[in-house]
Amino acid sequence: MGFYEEQVLPRVTDLALRSNEAARLRARVTAGLSGEVLEVGFGSGLNVPYYPPAVQRVRAVDPSAVALKLAAERVAASTVPVEYIGVDAQALPLADASVDYVVSVLTLCTIPAVDRALAEIRRVLRPAGAFHFMEHGRSPQQTVARWQHRLTPLQRRVFGGCHLNRPIGRLVADAGLELTRLDNYYLKGPRAFGYIFDGVATKPGGQ
Repeated sequence: MGFYEEQVLPRVTDLALRSNEAARLRARVTAGLSGEVLEVGFGSGLNVPYYPPAVQRVRAVDPSAVALKLAAERVAASTVPVEYIGVDAQALPLADASVDYVVSVLTLCTIPAVDRALAEIRRVLRPAGAFHFMEHGRSPQQTVARWQHRLTPLQRRVFGGCHLNRPIGRLVADAGLELTRLDNYYLKGPRAFGYIFDGVATKPGGQ
């Protein structure tokens, strides 16, 4: 990892994702959580203030040491305990069926083997546990999708491997999770960068 990705990008991301709109969406993603929660792509801890009191513990996974330093103040102010457990969502250091919920916000776009990460998410969820996510990805509009395909190589270089063109809903379903809610919409700004998959997927009971 070079200086830009290691030192600069986490700070840029932290500043860019503090908008009022992002705050509203974080509150939506974390609503109703309780018990043991895993957050993949914990970053600078921007979700921490929105975790409900019913959450007993958040286990955090993130590859950036700088982002975790940026998160320190938010973690210290939180009434919900946060435990850092690893750096790679593709190989989670957790036992099978050990968490009640998994949270991911603008993370699946950057994971190299996203199918492996989703399989890991399914593995660690308890039966009937749920995956709450808010991700950007491939638009169903062909003109937008064409721009997403064109821009993704540049986007990956500038924003830490971020893909604009992943079909998030299909990827979640292909991992064996059942989509119980999926809302799609565009954020303000260029459409190629802001087609959102905002949803909840559950692990089938008994699995």
